[in-house]
Amino acid sequence: QLQFVESGGGLVQPGGSLRLSCAASGFTLEHYGVGWFRQLPGKQREGISCISSLDNRPFSTDAVKGRFTISRDDATNTVYLEMNNLNAEDTGVYYCAADPHNRIPCKYYFNYFENWGQGTQVTVSS
Repeated sequence: QLQFVESGGGLVQPGGSLRLSCAASGFTLEHYGVGWFRQLPGKQREGISCISSLDNRPFSTDAVKGRFTISRDDATNTVYLEMNNLNAEDTGVYYCAADPHNRIPCKYYFNYFENWGQGTQVTVSS
């Protein structure tokens, strides 16, 4: 069974950093596109970063570009999201997911990701 487990969330002050991890099990990550999503309070879940194993070109939306960095370690079946310069508007639940068809460029295919993890809460507050 394909499964993701996210971790690394928590409470951080504005301007702080967090590193989220997403451990995959039940499948070999190297054959999949992977992405990070978030659901902010009162809003729909949105894709924010993705990377395909076919081109290894990370993408981030304008909302997080320059602050968040997605990376993948296929040897350990893990995806990371390095988050810097966090602000209150980043507060929400963060999820990872996979695109089994590994489409590129991944930024056009957020709607096709699946196998969601349970999410990890990120709270940015002083």
